[in-house]
Amino acid sequence: MSPSTTFADRVHPDTICLFDVDGPLTPARLYISKEMEVTLAELRKKCVIGFVGGSDLTKQVEQLGPNVLKNFDYCFSENGLTAYKMGEHLTSQGFIGYLGEDRYKKLVNFVLRYIADMDIPVKRGTFVEFRNGMINISPIGRNCSHPERNEFEKFDLEHKLREKFVSALQNEFPDYGLTYSIGGQISFDVFPTGWDKTYCLRHIEHENFKTIHFFGDKTFKGGNDYEIFSHPLVTGHTVKSPLDTERILKELFSF
Repeated sequence: MSPSTTFADRVHPDTICLFDVDGPLTPARLYISKEMEVTLAELRKKCVIGFVGGSDLTKQVEQLGPNVLKNFDYCFSENGLTAYKMGEHLTSQGFIGYLGEDRYKKLVNFVLRYIADMDIPVKRGTFVEFRNGMINISPIGRNCSHPERNEFEKFDLEHKLREKFVSALQNEFPDYGLTYSIGGQISFDVFPTGWDKTYCLRHIEHENFKTIHFFGDKTFKGGNDYEIFSHPLVTGHTVKSPLDTERILKELFSF
């Protein structure tokens, strides 16, 4: 079925806009604004829309609202390892199934020992968050407060803690076939190579979209938006805030 049939109600049924969540649609780990909701509703009249983020659907619902499966045509949780189209579940893949329990245990043990030896101003809780298609590693712990999150980001920019952590993992587990992607303010993702945000594209390739726009904030090499931002089939846009996203959308689609 062609996109012109599936999304015939759109002005541009052969165009899709995909968004990272933190940064392009919401401030980091905060909530979508009414203004952005209105912008996306207007955009959806123009083209197909979807989000692709590293978090699981529960966290995305917290940020984007309880009607997220209705408000977006495509919902790609964990980079598309869990996917929905028009509210219908498509497919899921698993990190443990890929890596195996023994290798996974060695990886997590190394991570926890490394964090235990890190000298940083604050440590909270949830240093390793297990998700369906990846693990998320945070030296400060994902339970930190928003001010602590901001302070850690500044500390990390100066001391390159996450970069050094990733290098240590790459050296320790060179044969695991894993990719390490720094994103957000306090953490980095670990997932099988090829399971970055480009994974979501396999869910839409049969739609034959002529234009795929992607909006992300971590589009630099090593950032968790880089692979999809630089993909040859994708027109990438680097944004710094939801306001930035709204501005570009209104320029592109004239509304």
